[in-house]
Amino acid sequence: MTSPTTPQYLEPHQARTAEPTPYEKKLAAVIEEVFGSGAHDLPGLVAGLNARDLPAPDGSPWTEETFRSEMRRLGA
Repeated sequence: MTSPTTPQYLEPHQARTAEPTPYEKKLAAVIEEVFGSGAHDLPGLVAGLNARDLPAPDGSPWTEETFRSEMRRLGA
């Protein structure tokens, strides 16, 4: 909930319904790391995820489709 002096658009988690799980926190951190290393598209992101210690939810390497599916599941 925003305070009376904080504009709603500045609230970073305004659409969140619960605290992120440890998995969600790790996934977010790895995504930030991949983008920070220079990836700027989905193929680069998928390659970066696969190069780090975080497999897709089913334990397999990430694909563009598994990433899209996981983002839909997470509501991102």
